[in-house]
Amino acid sequence: MKSAIARPELPKRFYKTAEVVAADDGVFSVTLDGRPVKTPARKLLAMPAKAVAEAVAQEWRAQGEHIDPATMPMTRLVNTIVDGIVGNPEPVRDDIARYAETDMLFYRAGEPERLVTRQRERWDPILDWAHERLGARFLLAEGVMHVAQPEASLEAVRRHLARTEDPFAIAALHQATTLTGSSLVALALADGRLSAEEAWDLAHLDEDWNIEQWGADEEAMAMRAKRWEEMRVAALILGRG
Repeated sequence: MKSAIARPELPKRFYKTAEVVAADDGVFSVTLDGRPVKTPARKLLAMPAKAVAEAVAQEWRAQGEHIDPATMPMTRLVNTIVDGIVGNPEPVRDDIARYAETDMLFYRAGEPERLVTRQRERWDPILDWAHERLGARFLLAEGVMHVAQPEASLEAVRRHLARTEDPFAIAALHQATTLTGSSLVALALADGRLSAEEAWDLAHLDEDWNIEQWGADEEAMAMRAKRWEEMRVAALILGRG
């Protein structure tokens, strides 16, 4: 009989208060009982927007007897940004652009007709937005066979992304892209074309169709709820929360 792997014991809460502190250079940090929060790499957990810092502080306030990082999506994302992205955001930006080569919106169902229609009605407007906003046209495919996109369109996505220099925005765009499977959905979110809820619904159109036909899996829905929290904090960093 296999023994269950014990979950590592969570650290006990060691503070009473979590507060946002503004610095003279326009950034914000969070203190626990007056002491600044540090990242895993021992850097100051500094953020350019008060709303982001407030979200981090609220996650620390919401902890109970123990500190559970799984319940702190904003803190985790900001840690990643400060430790791993601030100094070199280009690889992350490049990865977002690569998603445009195989964007979720390009691959369509061949049947049933109601799903085909739903994809067309809800996904095509984002492709129209990409044409108007980015000057890019993309090719669609039925099924999952790869279709090469026009290089001019991929370059248009890269040019659009190059205008974003803030490491926090780049990281949030990347998180939204990986969660939705679509760089175009993430860019439309950042541009204000979509709300976070609308972007999330578009990303789960096929999954929701299957749920309508066969019902929901409880475990899968619990995982989806956790991913939504990650999407929500990305949208907040992008100013769309």
